Amino acid sequence: MANATSFTSPLADFKLASGNLPPQVDHVLDSIANASVMTWVFTLLALAVAYDQISYFMQKGSIVGPSFKLPFMGPFLESLNPKFEEYVGKWNSGPLSCVSIFHKFVVIASTRDLSRKVFNSPTYVKPCVVDIATKILGEDSWVFLDGKAHVDYRKGLNGLFTRRALECYLPGQEAVYKQYFARFLNITKQAGGQPVPFMHEFRELMCTVSLRTFAGYYMPDSALKKIADDYYLVTAALDLVNFPIIIPYTRTWYGKKAASMVMDELAKCAAKSKVRMAAGGDITCIMDAWIKDMIDSKRWVEANEKGLSTEGMVKPSPLLREFSDMEISRTLFTFLFASQDATSSAATNLFQVLANRPDVLDRVREENYRVRNGDIYAPVSLDQLESMTYTRAVVRELLRWRPPVLMVPYKAKKAFPVTDSYTVPKGAMIIPTTYMALRDPEVYENPDEFDPERYYTGDAEEKGAKNYLVFGTGPHYCLGQHYAQLNLALMVGKAAIQLDWKHHATPESDSIKVFATIFPKDDCPLTFNERKW
Repeated sequence: MANATSFTSPLADFKLASGNLPPQVDHVLDSIANASVMTWVFTLLALAVAYDQISYFMQKGSIVGPSFKLPFMGPFLESLNPKFEEYVGKWNSGPLSCVSIFHKFVVIASTRDLSRKVFNSPTYVKPCVVDIATKILGEDSWVFLDGKAHVDYRKGLNGLFTRRALECYLPGQEAVYKQYFARFLNITKQAGGQPVPFMHEFRELMCTVSLRTFAGYYMPDSALKKIADDYYLVTAALDLVNFPIIIPYTRTWYGKKAASMVMDELAKCAAKSKVRMAAGGDITCIMDAWIKDMIDSKRWVEANEKGLSTEGMVKPSPLLREFSDMEISRTLFTFLFASQDATSSAATNLFQVLANRPDVLDRVREENYRVRNGDIYAPVSLDQLESMTYTRAVVRELLRWRPPVLMVPYKAKKAFPVTDSYTVPKGAMIIPTTYMALRDPEVYENPDEFDPERYYTGDAEEKGAKNYLVFGTGPHYCLGQHYAQLNLALMVGKAAIQLDWKHHATPESDSIKVFATIFPKDDCPLTFNERKW
C-alpha cells in the first residue's frame, strides 16, 4: 500500500549525496539501521548502568565503600531492614565511607571530629533529616531553613523552653505518667503475671506525654489515641533513602497520610488555644506559650503604632508575627517528629537497664523519695527535679550508652571539602555519626558499660564535652534538650517510687534492633507491680 505507515529507521532510506563511505562505517550504519527495538532497549540500559557506575566511582573517590553499586537502586533492599551490626561495621570501616541508593549518594562521617565539622559547617550543609522528611514536613518547614532565616525562627521558639515555661508543663506530664503507670499494672494483671513486650507501650506513653506537653488538653482523648496508634506509620516510613517518589499503599504513602492527620488535629488545637489565650488563660502547654507570645507581640506593636502607653506591658523578645493554625501545627509536628522515636527508645532502654541494675534503681528511688519528703504521690517542682543529680546522671548516661539518635543526615549545598583529600559532592547526603564519639575509650572508661557514676562523681561531663553529641552541636542543635532530659528524669523517678518492675530476659535482650532509632530486639518483656513501702 502506497500510503502505509513505515516504522523503518530513517537511516534505512539514507542515501549518500556523493562519494562512498569506508566499509567499516558503512557496516556500523547498516547495523544501526537494522537494529531491533530490543537491541536499542538493551543498549540504552547498558549505557545507563555504565553511567550509574561511573558516577558512583567518581563520587566515591578514595573513601571506603562498595567496589560496585547494584545498578540504580544500590543496597536499597538492605536499607528497608537495617541491621545495627552493619551500621557499626560501616562506622568502623573508616573515618569516611559511602553508599549510593537510587539517586542519592551518601557519605558517612564516623569520627568525633569529622561529625563535629559537619554539624558546624552551615556554609556547606543543611539538615535533610531523612529522604522523605521534606515530603512529610514540606520543603519550607523551619527545620530546613538556612542561615539568618533559621536563626530568627529559632529565636522565636527559645521562649518555649525557658525554666518558667518548663515549670508550666510539669502538671500535664505528671498526669500522663499517673494514667499510664496504672495501665502498666493492669497489663500485667490481664496477662496473669506473665511478661509482656512493653516497647510499643512506651512508644504510646511518650507520644501521649509529648502531645499533652505540646497541645495540652485541647486534643481529645480519641485523637490522642489515634495519633499514638498511627504515628508508628510515620516511623516506619523513615528509611534513610526512599524510592524517589511516593507510591500509593507503600510505607512512605501511609507515613505521609498519618503525618497529615496529626497536623490536622494539631491545627484544631491551635485554633482553640488562640481563643483561650486571647481571653487571658493560663499557660498549660507549649502551644499556649507560643500563642501568648504572638498575642503579646501584636499588642505591643499595635500600642506603638497608635502611640499608646506601653506601661505595664513587657516587650516580647523577639517580637513575633501571628502564625496561622496550620503553621503552628506544622512547627509542633516537627517537635513530635524530633522527639517521639528518640524518647521512646530512651524510655524502653531505661526501664530495661534499671530492672537489670537494682543497685542503680535503688539509688534513684532513694533520691526521689527524699526529694518528695516521703510522699510518693507528691508532684515535684522544677527546682526539685533539677536537684535530683543522681537521677539526672542516670538519664545522661543512658543517652550516652544507648544513644537514641545514631546519625543526623545533612545535604551538601555545594562541594564540601570535609578533609584535605576528599570533597563531598554537591547534592550528596553527608551523615555525621554520634555513636562512635559516645563510645570513645580514650574519653569514657569501659565505654560499653552502663555506669551513671561517670556523670555523678566522675569527669565525663568535662572530659567528654566534645564527644556528647546526643543532641547535636552547631546552629541546629536540639532546641528541647533540657526539656527532654528533665522529662525522662521525671518519668523514671516517678516510676521508681510507685512501681516495681522485672525484666524477663531473652537471648535477644542485649541485641539491638533499628527502628528509626534503637530498641532491644525482644521489645523489652516486663512485668509491673505496685510498690509497697
